[in-house]
Amino acid sequence: MTTEAVSSSGTRAQIQAPVQKDYYYWLRSFTAGGVAGCCAKSTIAPLDRVKILLQAQNPHYKHLGVFATIKAVPKKEGFLGLYKGNGAMMLRIFPYGAIQFMAFDSYRKFLNKRLGLSVHIHRLMAGSMAGMTAVICTYPLDVIRARLAFQVTGHHRYTGIRNAFQTIYLKEGGISGFYHGLTPTIIGMAPYAGFSFFTFGTLKTLGLTHFPELLGKPSLDNPDVLVLKTHVNLMCGGVAGAIAQTISYPLDVARRRMQLGASLPDFDKCCSLRKTLKHVYTQYGIRKGLYRGLSLNYVRCIPSQAVAFTTYEFMKQVLHLN
Repeated sequence: MTTEAVSSSGTRAQIQAPVQKDYYYWLRSFTAGGVAGCCAKSTIAPLDRVKILLQAQNPHYKHLGVFATIKAVPKKEGFLGLYKGNGAMMLRIFPYGAIQFMAFDSYRKFLNKRLGLSVHIHRLMAGSMAGMTAVICTYPLDVIRARLAFQVTGHHRYTGIRNAFQTIYLKEGGISGFYHGLTPTIIGMAPYAGFSFFTFGTLKTLGLTHFPELLGKPSLDNPDVLVLKTHVNLMCGGVAGAIAQTISYPLDVARRRMQLGASLPDFDKCCSLRKTLKHVYTQYGIRKGLYRGLSLNYVRCIPSQAVAFTTYEFMKQVLHLN
């Protein structure tokens, strides 16, 4: 073999090694985010179902409050009624969580290199961009999950995930039928994801820097990386979720009503973000309309975000992402 051939072969090997290493890093990052998302949503699936029923004023439960609905659903639909639509949720949340966490890391690194702004601004911008990216990629599955969760036993419009896809595609304008409510979702996701990642990252940095008593054992995969104790991560994630949810909740209500489309009797009044917000405010007011179900959302978003961030921090160690 000539020197030139050996040199060429060596160069190809050097190029392939970083590419292969990069590929496995992204795959591990994708897996870590997906597992974090699934763990988070599994802990609050019953609360998620009740939130959808209340937000969209389901006629079978609209006269009830949060906790009364939690009691009423198992009586009317059985215990598994609390998990209706959760199959579609898991299909959506794995890629959603995977894309969101992976995109956040990528956007944050990109912004750190390209912009000379504060690290706090980088977190806020990267979180917003990551949330919007994940939403756009997985939105049709969120619509399917919302439609299935809104159904009440004995009054089914869809028989399952596949039937819901077919029905919406054939009767609601094809592909566009899967994107009802996308605008308020993106608008609402920007502050929600942004403030969520920003708050968690800021609290984590404060803990690592100024409160040594909050530090746990060194990272499993990199002893030089400091980590917080598990209960501290849970607390930081919970606070991040509460703050983010308060800011974006009215847009979440509008998004859900637009997603449900023809499932609602007044769907013709919910064809745009402005009209939906105006209709909900006029018909039900602020407390019983735009912020209906918020108390439940606090109960669900705090453990959800706490578990999501804590699981992701743990998965980063397990999959050697530190």
